[in-house]
Amino acid sequence: MSFSHETIEKNIGWMIVLSILTVSVGGLVEIVPLFFQKSTTQPVEGVVPYTPLRLAGRDIYIREGCYNCHSQMVRPFRAETERYGHYSVAGEFVYDHPFQWGSKRTGPDLARVGGRYSDDWHRLHLNNPRDVVPESNMPAYPWLAKTPVDASSIDKKMEALRMVGVPYTDDEIAKSKDELAGKTEQDALIAYLQGLGTALKNVR
Repeated sequence: MSFSHETIEKNIGWMIVLSILTVSVGGLVEIVPLFFQKSTTQPVEGVVPYTPLRLAGRDIYIREGCYNCHSQMVRPFRAETERYGHYSVAGEFVYDHPFQWGSKRTGPDLARVGGRYSDDWHRLHLNNPRDVVPESNMPAYPWLAKTPVDASSIDKKMEALRMVGVPYTDDEIAKSKDELAGKTEQDALIAYLQGLGTALKNVR
């Protein structure tokens, strides 16, 4: 059987196999080198692993589906950088498993939201977004201020993250539950938001 262009086009089985093979090889050629580049595996200056409170806040961010409306990626275009600041780089997200770049923007990008507003502003915004942004269509999250952070598994999460390269120490893991004592889910989510993008926030 000759593998002419016409033969492959007329044989759906071979067409599927060869398409999968082509896409697989192309994907490997593009993706595998990224695992060995410092720009994608080393944190940029100022980026540190999440504290237990910020890590808990990140889990709440994911649980509540914030990523459905907010991206965390400033694209390298003038309109983007003028509004949000320095474009996003992989080194900012080396401790994110998985990262939350996203592409949906019903609400503004949050890649550089850290430090832009006060904690009190975030509390008002989470309790009732329209109190601070009248045109907002974001739902309110008042229960976060009344719900204590679940600290029962924070140490296990940190141990799991250490297995994939996040440099948590034994001491940090041992103290993790104590750091969440008396904190609400709102405190945790605000701590997470206040840390987003601060390493490159003032870089243009």
